[in-house]
Amino acid sequence: MNPKIVVNGVGTVGKRVAHAVRKQDDMDLVGIADVSPSSTLKTVLEEDGPLHGTPLYASVPDKVEELEEGGFYVEGDLPGLLDTGQVDLVVDCTPSGVDEKNKEMYKEKQVKAIFQGGADASIAPVSFNALANYDEAKEEDFVRVVSCNTTSLSRTLWSLNTNFGVEKAVGSLVRRGGDPMQDSRGPINSIVPVTEIPSHHGPDVQEVMPELDITTLAVKVPTTISHLHMVNVDLGKEVSREDVLKIFRETPRVKLFSAQEGYDSTAKIIEKFRDKRLRYDMPEVAVWEETVETEGKRLYWIHQVHQESIIVPENIDAIRSMFGTAEREESVHKTNENLGIE
Repeated sequence: MNPKIVVNGVGTVGKRVAHAVRKQDDMDLVGIADVSPSSTLKTVLEEDGPLHGTPLYASVPDKVEELEEGGFYVEGDLPGLLDTGQVDLVVDCTPSGVDEKNKEMYKEKQVKAIFQGGADASIAPVSFNALANYDEAKEEDFVRVVSCNTTSLSRTLWSLNTNFGVEKAVGSLVRRGGDPMQDSRGPINSIVPVTEIPSHHGPDVQEVMPELDITTLAVKVPTTISHLHMVNVDLGKEVSREDVLKIFRETPRVKLFSAQEGYDSTAKIIEKFRDKRLRYDMPEVAVWEETVETEGKRLYWIHQVHQESIIVPENIDAIRSMFGTAEREESVHKTNENLGIE
């Protein structure tokens, strides 16, 4: 029997995860939940929207009336739905802090839950990346899918560590100032450094790969479409540039781009997916081929992270791991195929 899934919080990540669940044939989206009649909620539930026909619930009982006054048909409230026993797992995409309060409800209602990377790692016993530690989520009730930046570093570093060994990694992160819809965050005319070293991203990677020696530095810049990482790694052995390119080509959800072919900026890579995919989603890590260079055991590269969509397939794989419905390779392949990930 397919696991019955509810997505709580229909924002940047939640709407994408809900849509991704609908695209799978081995899990069922039984509802979405939110607290306010937002434009996003209106769009996704419209007749031609990607979530049209999905039952809507108020995340908390006292928000039912507000949603109804906003023009939505509301089936009920989320706590009431969970009481029926018709939900196996909630993917919680609510803001940081709200997710902590929700966890107590999920425990009380005895349903599994997945939290997002904005939550503190302590919210769940496992911080999850599909490639690096898929099996650790098996049979768990609570799992946290790590953040967009951590996901990109975990994918690339796991692949390199598996094939060559990683002795030390240093990542310099250029972070977007806000998501495209977060107009309250800008515009800004500044570069804002994270003055703690390491930034939180390195320790977060270690939640997934505890033995990895990694340090991260980060700055925030006035762009909305993606993050950019500059990474240098000391490998366990000398490798050629071609060795690394081959491994990246073979790693799921890592995609090479060539600046010489015109993909010489984050905007131009995103423009490719504006022409190819709904919402221009790019769950892959986009590595610039020309930036991959080696000096003996030292490796350098630069990659792009689409913060709005990169963690979506990880949520789907986490569901399968938590219910034991597929092994890692099968789940990753199935998710990629269903979501059109190259």
